[in-house]
Amino acid sequence: MLVNPALKIGMMILVIGFSSKPSSASDKPWLNDENHTQQDIFISNGILSENELRDFTQRGFGLFTKKFTTRDGVGRPMATQAIIPTKRKQPAVNMFSRITGLDANSCASCHNEPIIGGAGNFSTNVFVSEGFTSQGSDSTDPQFSNERNTNHLMGVGLVELLAREMTLELHTIRSKAIRDAKKYSRAEPAVLITKGVRFGTLTAYPDGLVDISRIVGIDDDLVIRPFSQKGVITSIRQFTINALNSHSGIQATERFGVRWTGNSDFDEDGAASEFSPNEISALVAWQATLPPPTRLNVSNIRWRAAASQGEIKFNSIGCSSCHQKYLPLDSLMFSDPGQMDVAGTIRPGENGSELVYNLELLEWAKKLPKNELGQTLVPLFGDLKRYNMVDAEVSIFGNELISQRFVERGVFMTAELWGIASTAPYGHRGDITTLDEVIKAHGGESRNSRDNYVALSNGERDSIIAFLKTLVIEE
Repeated sequence: MLVNPALKIGMMILVIGFSSKPSSASDKPWLNDENHTQQDIFISNGILSENELRDFTQRGFGLFTKKFTTRDGVGRPMATQAIIPTKRKQPAVNMFSRITGLDANSCASCHNEPIIGGAGNFSTNVFVSEGFTSQGSDSTDPQFSNERNTNHLMGVGLVELLAREMTLELHTIRSKAIRDAKKYSRAEPAVLITKGVRFGTLTAYPDGLVDISRIVGIDDDLVIRPFSQKGVITSIRQFTINALNSHSGIQATERFGVRWTGNSDFDEDGAASEFSPNEISALVAWQATLPPPTRLNVSNIRWRAAASQGEIKFNSIGCSSCHQKYLPLDSLMFSDPGQMDVAGTIRPGENGSELVYNLELLEWAKKLPKNELGQTLVPLFGDLKRYNMVDAEVSIFGNELISQRFVERGVFMTAELWGIASTAPYGHRGDITTLDEVIKAHGGESRNSRDNYVALSNGERDSIIAFLKTLVIEE
């Protein structure tokens, strides 16, 4: 949901000890193994200034790269990796385990290629399960968990803003259909299109009922959940809280604390109140302000010519119907927590805490193109929509056996291609080594484009690869 800056003036915003001067080592207690949670509280009026935002993101970077220890709360001996606070039946035999976690003591241990905040190699794969019944498993068998490769985080603030605006527009379309059906006493169909992406149709009836059977590529509540390869995570904040617990046993108080569990040490590791809402906010701010991937300025004349032809061919065979080059964004004003955050994260107005910062203050944001309406064009090469990627003949992506959050096993969100040249290997399991192979792995709803690609000459396919290899994460 968009934030009106005018409404924020005078609002009391809770943040972690800002300072107008550069931070020194003594100002960074979160880098000290003895204690990273004792931070001063500072009250700021209005939207964060450029200096305040810079200081805040520095704190988030310190937390993202910190190697957490048991003094910080690493470990969850009597809790599982489940996103809902869930107790184990027996204590974990080993603190660290590649299968059910802990599998990392730092965010940066997985998100590090080609830079901090980037993707991860196959060796950093994680095993995703709901954590309710399989928490004691030490098997990599897909009946117990889904093996996933690490996605990069570059540009995720823009992705979340796009998802919020798209969700708001879809909800507006639904509300109008409901009002019109009642007003005119007739069935009112509505086409669900936002930012050029079509999510099917719905029909509202005068009695208030809504037929949602023709909604596609999104949950029936019409909320875009842009994160994870299945598209099931709503916000950076939700993702961060999930990941801290799953991978490191660091439990955020806003989910695992007294409010929801009645206990300040839910995982029984001896560390109470392990991660405060302020620290989560700092991590969110650092991630939300990461620059998006960019286009490589190719000096090689032959490569540049091939890439130019490859982009044309990429569009003509249908790849851009899902991997849309740009999605338009109305506002670069980021609020945390967002309007779509759910229980298990703090929500706007709770405890007086809401951070607001303008991504337009950042140098990378000033370089993004705009359209004739003044909207920022986000070059993600995606559409934030889910598709079935599997059929009887092309089923490489159909290796999973567990349905995540009730999204069918062969259904995945369109992978954003920005940065793809810097983030091999490919596929949700990270077991595909080349771009040619991953294109050929597309089945299901993407099968037609895949077959068009296969039918091209070797030179034409090479030109598409040349184009994709210009989509890089700047180092």
